[in-house]
Amino acid sequence: MAVWLNTTFYGLDTWAFTVCNNLSKFAGGILTPLCELFALFGKGGYFFIAFAVILLLFKNTRKAGVSMLFAMLVGLVLTNWTLKPLVSRPRPFTNPEYAGFWEQVGSHFEKSKSFPSGHTNVAMNSMLTFFLCSKNKKKSFWVFFIVAFMGFSRVYLIVHYLTDVIGGLIAGAIAGIVGYYLGKLLFLLIEKYKDTAFCKFILNADILNLAKKK
Repeated sequence: MAVWLNTTFYGLDTWAFTVCNNLSKFAGGILTPLCELFALFGKGGYFFIAFAVILLLFKNTRKAGVSMLFAMLVGLVLTNWTLKPLVSRPRPFTNPEYAGFWEQVGSHFEKSKSFPSGHTNVAMNSMLTFFLCSKNKKKSFWVFFIVAFMGFSRVYLIVHYLTDVIGGLIAGAIAGIVGYYLGKLLFLLIEKYKDTAFCKFILNADILNLAKKK
């Protein structure tokens, strides 16, 4: 599978690296620290997990937080535990053809396999789920700029092929939709048993109310 990806999409991936390298030279390296910051945000999904946990604290956003955690769990199984070891694609910076590009942007190192992009996957699955749970789609559409720049940063740093990013977007979209419906199903069950103490707590507990009581 890795050989097929490398040969079939060679032109597309090489074009993407060339464009990013030219952008790096044109911008004088200004984009590099920003891309490295996004790499840090996506590492292990901790930033997105923290965002989901914050949403859990408020009753109006709890469903979104739960659904995002479901989506990230599905994305982890699909991407890191299934596709990465199955495809086993080496990182692009291990290819001498792209080593110069990689050094140009700071030689950012990653250990795991390349396909699909885990950073792009977690950004897509969490932000798509947040968007689907949002009542105001126009105001929450901005989250996809995070997804887009996350994908761009992976290619810019030469730690992923463009096709890895596309794979991460697809896997993330699947995980996001599954996570959204799992969250929806869970809250339907909670609504059904809303008279129980536990379900009442899930539906009504809010950190703002707890703070006011104190």
